Formats: sequence, structure tokens, C-alpha cells
Amino acid sequence: MERADGGRVVLCVLCGLPAAGKSTLARALRRQLPLRQGWDCALLVYDDLIPEEAWGRGEPPDGEPPLDSAWKRRRRELLRHLERLLRALRSHPAPPGPAAAPPSWGRFLSCCAEQGLLPGRGGGPGTRPLCLVLDDNFYYRSMRHEVFQLARKYSLGFCQLFLECPLELCLQRNRLRGSPVPEGTICRMAQRVEVPEPEKNPWEQNSLVLSSSACAPEEQCDSGLMEAFHVQIINLLGAALENPVKQNEENTEQKEADRAICAASTVHQADQTCRRIISQTMKEAKDKNVLPSEMKSLAEELNKLKAEFLEDLRQGSHVGNESGQQNPTVDPAASVLSSFQREATNVVNKYILK
Repeated sequence: MERADGGRVVLCVLCGLPAAGKSTLARALRRQLPLRQGWDCALLVYDDLIPEEAWGRGEPPDGEPPLDSAWKRRRRELLRHLERLLRALRSHPAPPGPAAAPPSWGRFLSCCAEQGLLPGRGGGPGTRPLCLVLDDNFYYRSMRHEVFQLARKYSLGFCQLFLECPLELCLQRNRLRGSPVPEGTICRMAQRVEVPEPEKNPWEQNSLVLSSSACAPEEQCDSGLMEAFHVQIINLLGAALENPVKQNEENTEQKEADRAICAASTVHQADQTCRRIISQTMKEAKDKNVLPSEMKSLAEELNKLKAEFLEDLRQGSHVGNESGQQNPTVDPAASVLSSFQREATNVVNKYILK
């Protein structure tokens, strides 16, 4: 997409654990891209745009946020604001607000106005390329894919900068902050973080993984990362700018996304069925007077078996006939569940037939 004034736009997603150095790198990009490359650069810092109480500094303390949580609603809200800005940059009027403007819209407008992004309000960049840096943890691939979808919709450049930093160093830096993120949140995020995999996901091809462990104090990442990786970062941004996501890539990308959604749904359904099988198997064992101590061992065995079978289903390695040949006519979930039922029966028989 070109703006109404002719300038091109790239969406740059910064991702990584809290205290990995994302915000300091973002500020360095904001200062140095205009000086070194002659580009405009603006920052959208999620911590500033989403109230802390709405998302618990990245993740609710009890783990995975529910689908209808304030955390996810605020993120979707912010994506809608970003889309309004992109439409305005393309057509040049100031972005129209939603019918019932939420508080986040005012924060978003102020952020854009301060950086001269609003056409018709004394702002609006010139014809130079514009790099919009989205500064957040973006630790799930699905979060980043939502931004990619916007890039595809408006034919923008898209790239990812992932800051890799050891967990202990992130925790150490975090303790030095004025408002530290709860350490449990960072640890849980470290277990779930999904590093870009361009070899598996074509839409992640414009990705760069940077190590920020070389600059222990977080503030040193500002100049340190830019100096160490300046050429790589500029090459990445340049490649994304010169190769915007094309609309004709939509079908392939959508099919990949649909397959991922379908696979997740299949695994979820299989998990529910396996749980029912385990519950029924445990009831049968209890009816057969299996000792309480052995009931515990039986439950552990069955749950371990379930985990193995579900992983097989995720990897597609359990679909085949007796000789191990892949059979395209076999429903993967049905094959796994049938095998699980047999194995569960074999396991419980060991306890019942003692």
C-alpha cells in the first residue's frame, strides 16, 4: 500500500519476553531510521495503549486468558484502531472514530498525533517510507499473524524482529524496573513463547531473531543492538518495504490458517474424547476393586498415554494401517481414538487381571 502522499508503509512487529530489550530497540529505531535511512518511523507501544489492569502486563496470573477476556478484547480493539489509521494513511482524511469511541481510541489518537501521523491535523508524514513499529510481547504466533493479515489486506510490508534473551537475564533486568512485570508471568510466557519459523510458515519469511544478551543493562540495548545488527535490521525492513504482502497470496495463506484451526479443533475434540475414555476406564477399575494405590498409578499411566496419542495426532504420525503405510482415507482423529481405546483397555487389564 502507498499512502495518499505516495509513501510506502511497513508494519514491523517487535516480539520477545518482557525486559528482552524491545522498547529500547523500538526507541532506537524511532530515532535512527529518519537519520540514517531518511524514513519516517512511529511507535505503537501496547503497554501505553492498553490499560495495565485490562491485561495483567501480558497475561492473567492464572495462565491462558479466556476468549472473552478484557485482555483479548483490548488487543482486538487496538487492531481495529490500527486499521482505521491505515485506511486514513491511504485516503488521507483523519481516521474516523468508532460510533461509541472507547477510551483506547483517545489514547491511540494522541499517540498518533504526537508522532505526526494524523493527516489533516497538522501532521501526516511526507512521501518518505513509513515504518510502523508495534512494540509488544507478541509471544504467540497467532498474535503476530493478526498483524500480518492487516498487512495482507492493505498490501503493506510486514516483518518481525524477535529479541532472544535468556530468561534469567530478563528476570534480572525486570527487577531493576520501576514497575516490574510479575516474575511468574514472565516464566509462564517463556514456556509458551513461539519463535518465528520462516521455514515452516511462509508468512514469517521476513523475520530476524536477535540476541540481546550481549548488553546486560536493558538501556544499553538501545545503542548496542542497533550498532550490532544495524545492517541486518535495515536489510530486513528494506526487504519488507520492497516486497509488500500481495493480495494474491491470500488463498494460500488462508488455507494454511484454516488447516491450523482445523488441526487445533481436531486435537481438542480428541482430547475431550480421551478424557471420557479415561473416566470410564477408571470407573470400571474401581468397580473391579482395584486398590486405591494402584488406581493412582493407573490414572498416571492413562494420562501419559493420552498425552502421547494427542502428540501423535498433532504430528500426524499415528495415521496408518497395520503395516505403517499412510492411508489417506482414514480419519486421523478416529484412528488415534481407536488405538487409544485399545491401549487403555490393555493398561487397565494389567491391574484388573492381577
